[in-house]
Amino acid sequence: MTLSPALEKMKTAHKLLGEYLYELKPVERGYANRTLHINLNDNTFTEKPVTQQMKDLFTGGRGFALKLLWDAVKPETKWDDPENELVIANGPICGITAYPGSGKSTVVTLSPLTHNVIDSNVGGYFAPFLKFSGFDALEIQGKAAEDVVIFIDGDTGKITIEAAPLEDVDSHLLGGYLTDMYSDGDEKSKRSISVFSAGQAAEHIRFAVINSSWYDVRRKEVRYKQAGRGGAGRVFRDKKIKGIVVKFSNMKGDLNGVADMALIRKAGQRINKEITDFDESQNQMRKVGTANLVEIMDHFNLLPVHNFRYGSHPDTHNIDSKVWMEKLTQGVPDGCWLGCTMSCSHGVDHFPLQTGPYAGECVLVDGPEYENAAGLGANIGNFDAQKVLELNFYCDTYGVDTISFANCVAFAMECYEEGILTTEHTGGLELNFGNGAAALELLHQMAKGDGFGVIVGQGVRYMKKYFAEEFGGDPAFLHDIGMEVKGMEISEYGTKESIAQQGGFGLATKGAQHDEAWLISMDQILKQLPTFEDKAEALHYFPMWRTWFSLHGLCKLPWNDITPENNKNTAEPHKFPEHVENYTWIYEGVTGTPTTPEKLVEQSERVYNFQKVFALRMGRVGREHDYPPYRAMGPVLAEEYESRQDLYDEQLLTLIEVDPAGMSTAEKIQALREYREAQYELLLDAVYQRRGWDKNSVPTPEKLKELGIDLPEVLEVVEKVK
Repeated sequence: MTLSPALEKMKTAHKLLGEYLYELKPVERGYANRTLHINLNDNTFTEKPVTQQMKDLFTGGRGFALKLLWDAVKPETKWDDPENELVIANGPICGITAYPGSGKSTVVTLSPLTHNVIDSNVGGYFAPFLKFSGFDALEIQGKAAEDVVIFIDGDTGKITIEAAPLEDVDSHLLGGYLTDMYSDGDEKSKRSISVFSAGQAAEHIRFAVINSSWYDVRRKEVRYKQAGRGGAGRVFRDKKIKGIVVKFSNMKGDLNGVADMALIRKAGQRINKEITDFDESQNQMRKVGTANLVEIMDHFNLLPVHNFRYGSHPDTHNIDSKVWMEKLTQGVPDGCWLGCTMSCSHGVDHFPLQTGPYAGECVLVDGPEYENAAGLGANIGNFDAQKVLELNFYCDTYGVDTISFANCVAFAMECYEEGILTTEHTGGLELNFGNGAAALELLHQMAKGDGFGVIVGQGVRYMKKYFAEEFGGDPAFLHDIGMEVKGMEISEYGTKESIAQQGGFGLATKGAQHDEAWLISMDQILKQLPTFEDKAEALHYFPMWRTWFSLHGLCKLPWNDITPENNKNTAEPHKFPEHVENYTWIYEGVTGTPTTPEKLVEQSERVYNFQKVFALRMGRVGREHDYPPYRAMGPVLAEEYESRQDLYDEQLLTLIEVDPAGMSTAEKIQALREYREAQYELLLDAVYQRRGWDKNSVPTPEKLKELGIDLPEVLEVVEKVK
């Protein structure tokens, strides 16, 4: 292959630091049966066998990654210590092409944002290519002395670590460079390359993402999905990793070494027909993707507006799904892994940038997803679609989590409007809600590592403390409006009227992420969870079930974003039992082991509780970590209360039996707050009991024994924190 002069110069500047040859072996029943450890301190490589006990207890994917990280770190290990690892894992079902959503990686590390263990999932082709190249997981430890590219060649069985001094780090550039550099130059070979990368902001902020690539043969461009939550991208760049490249050319649909392909195809045919028949009339994932939620959330007063003060806005029509459908290009099924008929991965081609280092260039923007439209739009008061897309692009290429970025900017904007911040603090930026240009400037500052943007880039929890100590902000008020739990910014859904979803965010092990439990519809809209026992059951089942996808390398969207025709007639329609049955077929088809829905949940419950004990081991002990900020529970400011005064007054009268007539707004807020906080305490007690945890949010030894994870090192942690 002939490279361009610029690429040839980059490639020539590479210096080989380490090389490893390994034996190529077929995948058996979904497992490569080994993991790869790379130590960047001395550029050494180690293969580790995957034991039957590891499969039995930790299943794969997120479970494997957590166990590998557990073995690598100590309770005192910090995120930026060399011994912290970045672990990337796939899972036994990952890589099949007969069922949609089967190409997910899970990234696990100690987080610079939460200072504890986090997991984050991501699409693209990386996870399947890693498995078919020979490994169920990749763990990277140590720190390189200079920027490096790790190249795993699954075609030849060779791995190299190369010093890579010249390439730009921004992902939209680097992904293209490395795809060209390590492919054979033709279209088919480019499709055999997947790249992990993080942009220049990942060197300065705590909520940096890792981008995972695939080559889009229609657009003839490299595209990305993001491991977005918790700051894995910061760990990536702290280790001086510029890129991780996996090459695997001989891609076919039967590489998982499955036990019964007919059973897998049976499940695939059933759901693919449902997607074809019903997607257009249900969620339109093929047409607009998750951004279909914008107007739905606005309708039910769930769209975060102005740092979650409000749940709707009259200008939402400027950023709703109709706007994105007009802007999304190509109009064809568009997935981030082969065979995914859900096809929700849309993009805007030839988008003209107006700011930043790439101003004047036309680029491909991935999305927007719902979280981006809601966060970069309504939550910061920006109803300019152009600025939403520009923020979306720069967040991706710089390596910035859009959810955390949006919440951090919204928090800073509220502090500015409340007089805690002034232009003297912000470097002249007027951080009023709606100032999308100021949000873009903060983002560019994060990339450059200067200005007030760097402070915003440390996260809401950091800013709460900093603004109190440096600028005289009231700590209690800052805590009430700082939309984070356990250090992780809350996903873009208002929860004031859904105590179950408050618990979903508050109790989430890694921090407030909606992939554990999304219960707003069941709880608030459909009123299906009337008692604390009902809510506790939902806060047990759904986090456990959703964990299952990350154990196997799967996307959860095909489970619940398409509804079978007879679903409403089933005993538990909220669980989508037909789709759960599909997963029992797929699991048996891949592994050869018959299973039941209950056994699938048991797999998840083991790993979920192990991750909880891991968090305890790293210092997050106690019930106090399971509370959301009060704004997630109720109105903080007078204007919040008054925006829905009829609703809140009625609640005071009927729920608390307090007559609001004659009360000041401040008195009403306080009365409502006391009631809602007391209700949340009852919720916690109910959830802990259902999960088999004590009232201090610690799994009991009896529960660990029941799950079969009463390992000595696990029990030791629980005994220490009791």
